[in-house]
Amino acid sequence: MILPIVAYGNGILRKKCEEIDADYPELKKLLADMYDTMHHAEGVGLAAPQIGLPIRVFVIDLDCLSEDEPQFKGYQLTMINPEIIERSGDDVTMNEGCLSIPGVNESVTRKDKIVVNYFDENFVEHEKTFEGFEARVIQHEYDHLEGHTFIDRINPIRRQMIRGKLNSIIKGKIACRYKIKTA
Repeated sequence: MILPIVAYGNGILRKKCEEIDADYPELKKLLADMYDTMHHAEGVGLAAPQIGLPIRVFVIDLDCLSEDEPQFKGYQLTMINPEIIERSGDDVTMNEGCLSIPGVNESVTRKDKIVVNYFDENFVEHEKTFEGFEARVIQHEYDHLEGHTFIDRINPIRRQMIRGKLNSIIKGKIACRYKIKTA
């Protein structure tokens, strides 16, 4: 089922999310709905707070990039209760956007290598190193679980310059190709 995506300004995007356990009600359905919602909105990642749930879960699908990046063919990743335990490597700046902040793209600097401890959709625990674009997307989604958005990581002057766009999103004055839920 395709769910509405919570827009910037909704308080849930500022909450630190809670861990869940393997008995979380209808977890498989929730994950399927998150993937459906993300695909419908043409995103590459979606965190649970973006659909109104303050839990430590996100999904990623990079298959849409596989024409140019063959290593992403069939790539899907579910992370439950992730914890970034190490950030290293170079600082890399790239343009980022977010399904909860439609129409806004800004340069964000992140580390290009991370180590994450997480559970997959079957509640099997993993500790894995991610690099490059994978690491960037994971850090972006992880920020949502910590109550942050990529806007928090941009230059304060740029943040001030886009304040009008952000206020329009808060007021629901946005055109979007997917269903948005404002505050």
